[in-house]
Amino acid sequence: MSHPKARLNVNGRLLLVQRVRVQGWPVAHAAKAMGISRQCAHHWLKRYDQYGESGLHDRSSRPHTMPRRTSPAVEARVLAHRAQYRRGPARIAAATNVPARTVTAILRRHHMPPLAHLDPITGAVIRGSQASRRRYERQRPGELIHIDVKKIGKIPDGGGWRLHGRAATSAAKNKRERIGYDYVHAAVDDCSRLAYVEIHDDEKGTTCAGFLTRAAAFFASQGITRIERIITDNAFAYRNSRDFKAAVKAMDAKQKFIKPHCPWQNGKVERLNRTLALEWAYRQPFTSNQARRDALADWLTFYNTERGHSALNGKPPITRVS
Repeated sequence: MSHPKARLNVNGRLLLVQRVRVQGWPVAHAAKAMGISRQCAHHWLKRYDQYGESGLHDRSSRPHTMPRRTSPAVEARVLAHRAQYRRGPARIAAATNVPARTVTAILRRHHMPPLAHLDPITGAVIRGSQASRRRYERQRPGELIHIDVKKIGKIPDGGGWRLHGRAATSAAKNKRERIGYDYVHAAVDDCSRLAYVEIHDDEKGTTCAGFLTRAAAFFASQGITRIERIITDNAFAYRNSRDFKAAVKAMDAKQKFIKPHCPWQNGKVERLNRTLALEWAYRQPFTSNQARRDALADWLTFYNTERGHSALNGKPPITRVS
């Protein structure tokens, strides 16, 4: 693969050589016909004369010696931490005492895929993702609260396929009745990333309204006493429920909706949903659904008070509130 800004790729360089060395074109004429300078044409002709067709390929700009390159032992320590805990560069840097930029370079050097592409339990590459280069952030806590619901399958008693494997659970799939889903209601403050999460058995309007009221009380207990705006997707409960609209009105807040089919406009809570899946719901195999529910409170406390957030320069959300 040639340099993205190169005027000629390998095939174009080979055509240049054929015109000059085989067909007898003058170098100046061949260069003009191909839209390059004479110096560039002479460069590739010289490379061809010295190395043959292999010389027409781009060379790496990497230096021959790198005396200050990170030692193999440090690289192995970073890669082992990534493989075991599946964390990002900032958290790996804090755990290994290696600068975050060096961690990033090590991961890129060894072609480590992004965490979003990995299965949270096995670490296998299972998906791709898109990222937006545009980001925004409100100036003060409480200015905007993102709310969403994530539906996750309940765990049967004794554990599901993540514990026993798909083969074992597929054989008994038709022998047991369906156990349904957990609805994880999440709210996150745009400025501080402080989060509040509850698990319910549905996403009806009354449930969403009760969650919003309790979320507001939680934020108030942490110092966010005024919620100005609430943004959600266009789910039926958010757009049509009288109870939810009444809860928003009781808070003297303004309700906003994202544009249909544009979930990135509610990106803060969508990212929280992914973090919930990676670090709580599917981080380890649970033997029962209640065990997973019980683990949420401790993880949420850890998220708000201890876990470093990349958007907050590696600090937990509570630091921006207090």
